Amino acid sequence: MRASKTLVRAGAAALLALAAALAGPASASVPPPSTGWSLTWSDDFTGSAGSAPSGTDWITDTGTSYPGGPANWGTGEVQTYTASSTNLQQDGGGNLRITPVRDGSGRWTSARIETRRTDFQAAAGGRARIEARIQMPNLTGAAAAGYWPAFWTLGADYRGNYQNWPGIGEFDIMENVNGINQVWGTLHCGGNPGGPCNETNGLGAVHACPGSACQGAFHTYTFEWDRSVSPETLRWYVDGVQYHAVNASQMDATTWANATHHGHFVLLNVAMGGAFPNGVAGSGTPTGSTASGVPMLVDYVAVWNSAGSGGGGGGGGGGTGAYGTIQAESYAAQSGTATETTTDTGGGQDVGWIAGGDWLRYNAVDFGSTAAHQFKARVASGAAAGVSGLVEVRLDSPTATPVGSFAVGSTGGWQNWTTVPANTAAITGTHDVYLTFASGQPADFVNLNWFTFTG
Repeated sequence: MRASKTLVRAGAAALLALAAALAGPASASVPPPSTGWSLTWSDDFTGSAGSAPSGTDWITDTGTSYPGGPANWGTGEVQTYTASSTNLQQDGGGNLRITPVRDGSGRWTSARIETRRTDFQAAAGGRARIEARIQMPNLTGAAAAGYWPAFWTLGADYRGNYQNWPGIGEFDIMENVNGINQVWGTLHCGGNPGGPCNETNGLGAVHACPGSACQGAFHTYTFEWDRSVSPETLRWYVDGVQYHAVNASQMDATTWANATHHGHFVLLNVAMGGAFPNGVAGSGTPTGSTASGVPMLVDYVAVWNSAGSGGGGGGGGGGTGAYGTIQAESYAAQSGTATETTTDTGGGQDVGWIAGGDWLRYNAVDFGSTAAHQFKARVASGAAAGVSGLVEVRLDSPTATPVGSFAVGSTGGWQNWTTVPANTAAITGTHDVYLTFASGQPADFVNLNWFTFTG
């Protein structure tokens, strides 16, 4: 067996024709529920200019820690959170503004809020979707050093305890540091350090904002919590594009339940400095070049729930889109494989230890009415000379006749990635997609990072 790899937080760009429409205007209403979903809670931030967010819905955190909690909020960030309108206010145009400010002595202040409700969750057999439309602080380069905007959740039992992280679960729906055009999505769970969630890093992936930079426009960041499939699955999206997933088969049942089988509360903040921006920068942040007074704008936050029993894709209900990038680790079921962190561009995880007879299943992949004619996949192989195999696409059954396939042998290493295309029979409609693997040798022969279909 091959050794696990080290998680690299690097970027991957994805440009979609519809991204400009998704970015949209500076203020938009909370979208109506998709079919099969109901709105559980939302805030559209429609208060008057200079006003605080609703005290009925939000708690405003202040200081440098929770009472009795870890110093500097447990992350080494340097700012003091306040309730001042300088740092936290609605703008009168339908947005919340969280603004870090440096005073004349070099001290930073900013803001952090969290929902009073702690019961946002997916019920057994159901789904939940947590979403916000956000423009990150609009600055890049040296001026952005240390900026750390975030939209995230914590398990309800953290409130009032502050010593039980990460076992109670943390879902980082949107994080960004240092003005880089990337969104990071991460699950934190289990023990620290190490454990099934590789703490303190967590199980994460990173993706470029589609179409326009994260800093220069509004984008929609969505987390879907799906307990209607087996294994249960968490999915992360930006503008409806799935870029990360974690499922229950990646850890023991107790760790998964402790992180996901209970309510969470939602947080919004902009930190300054700390372990994450410092680690990415390779030095301390913020610096003397960091600009003061650039806000994160939040158009809305919403939580939807569905009691349905089907799988789902983010941004609109229904299945995963065939023409977007489908991450290999987002499978609904598998046989014979395992996941690992990858050093491929984009970071996150790949599916490895794949040999002949193994398979992966992706539920309800939507090809629409315009036929797909090509399949391509991101693969790597460190197989020995003479060891190779086929990557096959089958619809609705692992024993159906393949609609397309390609052969792969050694690419020079288990993290030496290449993209391989293959023609397929015309595919329309919605199908469970099986990737099956065939080889004349018993040895592992391929790793898979992602795949997609084209017309």
